[in-house]
Amino acid sequence: MASLKVSYRSCSNTVSSRLTFLRDHSAPFCLSSLCKKVEVTQNGFPNTTISLPKLQLQALGKARATVLLSAKMAAGTVNEVLPPSLDSSSEPPPVFYGTTRLYISYICPYAQRVWIIRNCKGLQDKIKLVPIDLENRPAWYKEKVYSANKVPSLEHNNEVRGESLDLIKYIDSHFEGPSLFPHDPDKKEFAEELLSYTDTFNRAVISSFKGDGNEADAAFDYIEAALSKFEDGPFFLGRFSLVDIAYAPFIERFHPFFLDVKKYDIIAGRPKLADWMKEMDKNDAYKQTKGEPKELVEVLKKRFLAQP
Repeated sequence: MASLKVSYRSCSNTVSSRLTFLRDHSAPFCLSSLCKKVEVTQNGFPNTTISLPKLQLQALGKARATVLLSAKMAAGTVNEVLPPSLDSSSEPPPVFYGTTRLYISYICPYAQRVWIIRNCKGLQDKIKLVPIDLENRPAWYKEKVYSANKVPSLEHNNEVRGESLDLIKYIDSHFEGPSLFPHDPDKKEFAEELLSYTDTFNRAVISSFKGDGNEADAAFDYIEAALSKFEDGPFFLGRFSLVDIAYAPFIERFHPFFLDVKKYDIIAGRPKLADWMKEMDKNDAYKQTKGEPKELVEVLKKRFLAQP
């Protein structure tokens, strides 16, 4: 009998079609009188001899593993090995070569927004992370990828898009996975209001880094009030949404910064904000994107408090 070559490098759709072939033909091949052994070439194990029923079990196991992996990705429970940041000495990836890429920086809160939604929707195997070293960024990034020379940017369908709030909406609507934008008219309107407020919030907080903090107090009070609007959950819209993704990277930085520099706890007297932060820390998809608090504080100090 000719060797049956089986590759397990194929995608899940190919595995599924192979399972259909085995299921549709299981009766004639698995009769005891015809259940002969065949030579199967597997990756790294050439000419390994196994029976077809064993092959069927292996294929079933592979398909089940694929389903479980996809479920874990969607739940954010898969800890991926993060690639190193690319600097000026790096070679450019083959742009517009069919791979969807998300260009980020591990220290950028705007890029973190898009990284979070990628994880929340279980797209780790669909959107490849390409981290950029912003302090020594490669020239090819501006020349060949994104002329604005900022992160984040998304390479998809032969186009490169930027701006973090636009990108989290784009990924939510153009990729598989649970929708993170509300359909309820009241929540949808409030979501747009909160997304529009993000830049105002960030400016107010950052402007207080060297001042007395009054503007920061007002900004955090606004967040506390916003978190009190809906009672069907601890998040801005009750349930977890794009709004939580938009604010999380910044509050993640502001909290330890104010504790360290101002000796001021932003959650003191703000129970809704405190509960929101606790709930966010239960989200594995978000937790995988978080930085070390000390490092985040040092980045903010260097950028906003360094002496000229």
